[in-house]
Amino acid sequence: MVNPDSQPPPAKRLLSLDVLRGATIAFMIMVNDPGGEGAWPQMRHAEWNGFTATDLVFPAFLFAVGVSIVISTDSRLKRGNSRATLAWHAVRRAVILFLLGIAVNGFPDFHLDHLRFYGVLQRIAICYLIVSLLDLWDRRVWTKAALLACLLGGYWVLLRWVPVPGAGVPGREIPFLDKNQNIVAWVDRQLMPGHLYEDWPAHNARDPEGLLSDIPAVGTTLIGLLTGLWIKSERAASRKAMGLAGGGLTCLAIGYLWSLRFPLNKQLWTSSYVLVAGGWSLLLFAGIYWAMEQRGWGKAGWSRALAWPWLVFGSNAIVAYMISELLGSTLDLIPIHADGQRSDLHAVLYAQFFEPIADPGWRAFAYAVSYTAVCFIPIWLLYRKRIFVKV
Repeated sequence: MVNPDSQPPPAKRLLSLDVLRGATIAFMIMVNDPGGEGAWPQMRHAEWNGFTATDLVFPAFLFAVGVSIVISTDSRLKRGNSRATLAWHAVRRAVILFLLGIAVNGFPDFHLDHLRFYGVLQRIAICYLIVSLLDLWDRRVWTKAALLACLLGGYWVLLRWVPVPGAGVPGREIPFLDKNQNIVAWVDRQLMPGHLYEDWPAHNARDPEGLLSDIPAVGTTLIGLLTGLWIKSERAASRKAMGLAGGGLTCLAIGYLWSLRFPLNKQLWTSSYVLVAGGWSLLLFAGIYWAMEQRGWGKAGWSRALAWPWLVFGSNAIVAYMISELLGSTLDLIPIHADGQRSDLHAVLYAQFFEPIADPGWRAFAYAVSYTAVCFIPIWLLYRKRIFVKV
């Protein structure tokens, strides 16, 4: 039995990671509720191939999950937890996240005939579990880098040369990365008919968080894990920041070059997309890490005020996401009768406060910022009371 008095003190929090996580979840809320069709292009996902700022949000969060795994595992191992205990914790946490994702998808009706089982929280759960267990099993850097290369290369082979049943070989009988005829969508239609995000008509059904695209999503989380291992190494903060920036530029160069043959595609989570999103995540994290861990920003004065909202959001990121997903659905359920017409509270509030803004882009942006600010309030209340919900 470990003597509590002999245990090392809790690990110092990596404020730059908290800020990255908080900024990512805040932007995720904004782009998930962008305020209508008039939203600026960078506030919307690319329709198919391509890359916008919005397409960085989800992979940046998975990147942060990968970094967090290293920080958390190191801290708990130093406190005397066994690897078996940590493995069980990872399984339990993944199951809870997965079930929360299904709850978000089903709210408020929970029609089992068409309940969506894939989703954002479900993908986070799968990637977190796989990468956590890999980190516990083997902490060598080269094995993670090799696995990353295998996942990205293997996924390219899968999408490029494996025939789509009933359609043919991509690039020969059917277009490469066809929107409807691709192996990812085909597998999801066989496994989850009637339960996909885009499920009508049936032959065009697909899901942006489908089963096979979890393969490269694990790769995104591995980039975060490798980043965490670099951060935990015995190097000066300045060298770590430079290494993060160098890694980001390398990922961007390889990713954009690869995209000439394997286009960037968020819905299929293509391998080039993994590298480009990972590159931007690394550069963003490098800037935050340099400012906060090397220069000491975010601890007092104006820099603390600037970092504060992201620290608050990052303190309960999953709770913030769930509030944002459930709040909109709840507002839609509240009926409002005005001028002899039936509407809902969501539509009435939008018409009252945002429709008067003439420019559609600014109108959508004002709504997205306001919605995110409303979601911030309960997270701030939790933060004030030092309540941090641990899944």
